[in-house]
Amino acid sequence: MTTKAFVIGHPIAHSRSPLIHGTWLREHGIDGTYEAIDVPPDALESFFERLRGGEFAGGNVTIPHKQAVFALCDSVDELARKIGAVNTLVARDGKVHGTNTDYLGFLGNLDAKAPSWSDCLDCALVLGAGGAARAVLVALQSRNIPIVLLNRTRGTADRLASELGPEGFTVGTLENINASAPHAGLVVNTTSIGMHGTRFDHFDISLLRPGTLVTDIVYSPLETPLLADARARGLPTVDGLGMLLHQAVPGFAAWFGVQPAVTPDLRARIEATLDH
Repeated sequence: MTTKAFVIGHPIAHSRSPLIHGTWLREHGIDGTYEAIDVPPDALESFFERLRGGEFAGGNVTIPHKQAVFALCDSVDELARKIGAVNTLVARDGKVHGTNTDYLGFLGNLDAKAPSWSDCLDCALVLGAGGAARAVLVALQSRNIPIVLLNRTRGTADRLASELGPEGFTVGTLENINASAPHAGLVVNTTSIGMHGTRFDHFDISLLRPGTLVTDIVYSPLETPLLADARARGLPTVDGLGMLLHQAVPGFAAWFGVQPAVTPDLRARIEATLDH
């Protein structure tokens, strides 16, 4: 019997997930499908009934549903609760379990592209305290890395640090970016700055120490102005595409029973669809 999985969002046509999972399905000769389904917020509950009814083995969740699905899942693991969002659903025996694989995507991307990046890392500078930052912060906490969290509004950053456990956090606004830069061994952009040609206008990249790793969770464009500026200074960089690829692995394994690999061929296939 064909095993079916999905990604739901609203809108959803832009999603690269069907290309990722479709590639793995063909590689492994699996009798399965993975489709993008546009589910408006008011249709989310009825979609979950289809999921409980056995139509799908599970699927991914993207904007704007990552928080809303909490109330609809029959169980949500501790990690997803801490991150505050669910991006992966697994359906079994009429029940839906929610988890979050974004933190694995973040760690897997850096581990693959910058091995040993977290060894002896004394400070990570994280830009942004929105929903996308939560998985990154939990991932850094799992490696016991001290974090400087800067956000446009200080109150949002304070609340997020408090929710995740204030130990290990230093909080400020983006106006503090140049003062914090010399102390960072890793810089992570979790904001949307970098899309549509936007940049951190007041960030002096030259203040970063030689060898500081700069990464961005934005993957379209593949090289954001932040990454381009860092590379021009001779700093190591990691783009955000790998996070998308690596976060997909645990879900595929749960639904289809095979642990897929993130390969250069897969990356090239997805990269060809992106703005550069």
